[in-house]
Amino acid sequence: MPTPTSAPAVARASATTGYRDLLRSGEFAGLFAGFTLTAAATTLAGFALGTIVNEQTRSPFLTAVSMYGATFATVLGALTLMSVADGKRPRRTLVVLQLLSLAGVAVQAVPGLPLAFRFAALLVLGFFQSLGTGTRMGLLAEVVPDSAYALARSLMNITAGGTAILGYASGAVLLRFLTPQGVFVVAAALTALALAVVAATVREHSIRLTRRPGMRQTWTTNAALFADPGRRLLLLNLWVPNGLVVGCEALFISYDPGHAGTFLAAGAAGMLLGDLTVGRLLGAERRRRCAFALRLLLAVPYLLFALEPPVLLGVVAVFVAGAGFAATLPLQERLLELTPGPVRGQVQGVEAAGRMTWQGIGAAIAGGAAQYLGPGIAITAVAAVSVAVTLASAGAGTRQAKSQRV
Repeated sequence: MPTPTSAPAVARASATTGYRDLLRSGEFAGLFAGFTLTAAATTLAGFALGTIVNEQTRSPFLTAVSMYGATFATVLGALTLMSVADGKRPRRTLVVLQLLSLAGVAVQAVPGLPLAFRFAALLVLGFFQSLGTGTRMGLLAEVVPDSAYALARSLMNITAGGTAILGYASGAVLLRFLTPQGVFVVAAALTALALAVVAATVREHSIRLTRRPGMRQTWTTNAALFADPGRRLLLLNLWVPNGLVVGCEALFISYDPGHAGTFLAAGAAGMLLGDLTVGRLLGAERRRRCAFALRLLLAVPYLLFALEPPVLLGVVAVFVAGAGFAATLPLQERLLELTPGPVRGQVQGVEAAGRMTWQGIGAAIAGGAAQYLGPGIAITAVAAVSVAVTLASAGAGTRQAKSQRV
């Protein structure tokens, strides 16, 4: 159930009408800038690591997993220490986690590291990133009023899309002049800048759990989260269709190494447009009504890859599909409505960790399929499974709604 909104929050809610109003808040601007820089660093680091693994192994499976392998470790954060996202000093927690992320990116810049060590470092980085995401989203829910939450998430998602476009394009350009290790150095510098911005702009918030965060508190909150059928279905729709389509994207390097950056940038551009349209131009009720169609749009265009389309047609299909990622906005908005205030950081962290974990699972499924079917057929098959999951979950939601009315 939603937490009562404080008087200052109500005042901010009435004043907040657009992205520019949100950015007038120095604290939100700091969170936003730190998020943007971290997203850019993650994009560059993933592209560099995928390039290294592809050059050394020529394995679609290992290349896909290397690009999204950090997401596997996010589930460990969700199951063990995610309650730190609702600790008494979230600013300090976020700064420490950002520092650990910096170390994880910087170590990848060391030349000659064995692939096994790179994958181990990737998993450690994913664990700390998942805790950082929960902490950041918990702070976001306190920095902006509930009425502006979808708008704030929309702006962050749009920025993630734009940053991914620039990141993949920049990564492709940088690799013409730098080694992959040099690209990791650039990613580490961006991570360090994000750390400095967060430390300088974000303040502490004291409206947090009174109980000590830890594994027991994490498990208690997670058990309550998954005990509710409505929230379980929301999480299913947030995680699985999205993750499977990211698996399709993870095959672009194997599918067409020369145009992989173009495909990835097209998907990010589509995501940017979708989030801008759904988050800025549609009201809450219209967003909710569009969620199912957007989840279908997310996967259906990828069915075209069974025909091995020309590059231009494939890029257009990926761009259109990218708009479907905007389905996360109404689902995240609904999840926030169903979450008590004192555990919002953990619940949003679990949602983000599960979504990222499913991205890793999707990459592994797609990469494994590509080993036997080839990248084009594997992309189509994984997209078809995403469509099937969306249709099945819609039926489950209808049955659940009928049972509640009875």
